[in-house]
Amino acid sequence: MKNISFFSVLIIIVLILSANNYVYSQEKNYALSYATSIGFVYGQALELVYPTNTAAKFLSELRWEMKPVFYVGQQLEFGRTNIMSAPGFFSSAAIKIGFSQDSGKHENRDWTSMHTDALTHFSSHTNRTREFYWLDVSAGISIPVRNFLYIKLFVNGSWMYFDFTGRNGHGVYPDGYISFEGMEVIRYRQNWMLAAAGLSIGTKIISPLTFELSFQISPLTYCYAIDNHYLRIPPRTFYDYTSGGLFLEPKGSVSFNIKRIDISLEAAYRHIENTKGVTYIKDKGSAPYKSTNKSGAGLSLMDISFLFKIRL
Repeated sequence: MKNISFFSVLIIIVLILSANNYVYSQEKNYALSYATSIGFVYGQALELVYPTNTAAKFLSELRWEMKPVFYVGQQLEFGRTNIMSAPGFFSSAAIKIGFSQDSGKHENRDWTSMHTDALTHFSSHTNRTREFYWLDVSAGISIPVRNFLYIKLFVNGSWMYFDFTGRNGHGVYPDGYISFEGMEVIRYRQNWMLAAAGLSIGTKIISPLTFELSFQISPLTYCYAIDNHYLRIPPRTFYDYTSGGLFLEPKGSVSFNIKRIDISLEAAYRHIENTKGVTYIKDKGSAPYKSTNKSGAGLSLMDISFLFKIRL
């Protein structure tokens, strides 16, 4: 699934850039820009199991912290050289690759009682973000409203892949306290795909600065996740297929413009909640079977990045 998603978005990028080159050859008011970026995300990924016959809101909730995870990025952007001159087309493709690092805690909570909503199981571990890939592809139109104000209408497609491992730590269970020091306990992988519509409002009222605010929203979210529990007897793997969650992303940026160079600071908050779907369970040495409980996934990340862009 990871490789299929990656190659699908690569094909989309190639098609967009091919179209851009054609437009560029026909219209000299357009330019291609390249940017490199550094930044970090701060937040968490969620793994949820909804109850069938227990009293609490969830049967299980697993939190995977990214507090923080640093990344480097590359971006290609195509659009009008002077966005205030006339309405025009724009597109962009950006990738972020995170560094493998310890990134906070992994916490696992269970509510297994059929009679009360009291917490029954809890464990806490060191979380390591092993892999982090984030790809955005967008296209739309820009429209100058006044000589200092413009709007953008766009669609965006995203693919995100996160790979986490929980190790060490401890657990508090009905039958006592357990230490996990020196052990790799659990591994979780989230593979997100989503499509969204967006609106941006920007101004160049204070030269040479450009300020821009944008917002994206969509119910078109899909997450394929794999959860490996290494210490169960026998070891158990969960395969979650969830969709239908609400995606929201407000974003703001400020750019300093010097001829063909832009230096930008961007801040965005990416939030996905309330996905639901099915789970298949596979114990080591047995065939997979469908769980009676619905699964879910979520994501809440503050994304801060610094970009250096040059118009080619």
